[in-house]
Amino acid sequence: MSRLLVVDDEANIRLLYTEELTDEGYEVVTAASISEATEKLQKGTFDLAVLDIKLKNESGIELLQQLVKERHDMPVILCSAFSCYKDDFSAWLADGYVVKSGDLTELKEEVRRVLAKKAQKAPVGV
Repeated sequence: MSRLLVVDDEANIRLLYTEELTDEGYEVVTAASISEATEKLQKGTFDLAVLDIKLKNESGIELLQQLVKERHDMPVILCSAFSCYKDDFSAWLADGYVVKSGDLTELKEEVRRVLAKKAQKAPVGV
């Protein structure tokens, strides 16, 4: 079972993602801020992170940059209500990008795609 970290400052989004992604067979851990996400990352391993870009007074892009440096083997999907960030060069560090929607079909497909790509890159025997 793949373990996902969902970082979003909106409690209802964290709950929705948890329910929907758990139904897809994933173990989901959530965080409301970069500091909470960092704490959870220090305590455990994750197969993928789903990050909101706008986190109250923080930026999910900053966490993305940190993850690329420190956990380059963990893929990241950015999930934002704003499609304009797709053109931000920093967002290109992510393995996927999804515009938030009440219909999570696109997010679920992106999670499956990114995890499948990660599995193809894994060394034989892992």
